[in-house]
Amino acid sequence: MRIEGKVALITGASEGIGAACADAFRRRGAKLALTARSATRLSAAGGSAALILASDLLDPEARRRVVEETIRHYGRIDILVNSAGIGTYAPAWRAPLDQVRHMFELNYFAALEMAQLCIPAMRRQGSGMIVNIGSIAGKMTLPWCTLYSSTKYALGSLTDGLRMELRRDGIHALTVCPGYVSTAFQDHVLEGRPPESMRQARKYAISARQCAEAIAGGVERNARTVVTPRLGWLAVALERLFPRMVDARMEQMYYRTQ
Repeated sequence: MRIEGKVALITGASEGIGAACADAFRRRGAKLALTARSATRLSAAGGSAALILASDLLDPEARRRVVEETIRHYGRIDILVNSAGIGTYAPAWRAPLDQVRHMFELNYFAALEMAQLCIPAMRRQGSGMIVNIGSIAGKMTLPWCTLYSSTKYALGSLTDGLRMELRRDGIHALTVCPGYVSTAFQDHVLEGRPPESMRQARKYAISARQCAEAIAGGVERNARTVVTPRLGWLAVALERLFPRMVDARMEQMYYRTQ
């Protein structure tokens, strides 16, 4: 899909990958509608031409309002980028269920409803793209964030299903699986912390801008899945081919935090 001139609605656009996507899509000539809780940060991310829709996407009414106002302002939605999300490092066997429901509501159900709200307009247009920002943790379970991995596996399966359901309507769906990206993600988690080896790996992380460039490139070539950095495909392949070996390595990393 050519991004120039397209209307892109981006959630979680006040910082991190979402804000970097706003910049990457703006530089390619997209018309932006940006949503997150902070209007000030959204304005900084989107510039003066963007439609700023400060909203809490945990509220279903806010989701509807964001989509309705985007269509009212621009007359259409071409690209939905579901970037809003949160994580937890709490072990699955003792994580508070209210926390888990909160995470699933934002990471999965908000993304699902945003897609459901945008797709009727895309079907009328005969074109559109749903971009769901997952994680490498949605391709291989990371035991220090098992429940976060679960949300991203669910999101990836949703994206695959949407792609098959909507292809004949001219609508494409793209899953993005970033590896370690240098953002404030770890500062916002609901509970816990990652293994020390993961924190030390920050020096090998890609930037949010690099991630956003990979996402924009995936949109432009109608990719099915974007794994960034591409070295992440090696980890996924190893997990598929040698699951016991990878499990053992992940367990070692996990127990070092206990």
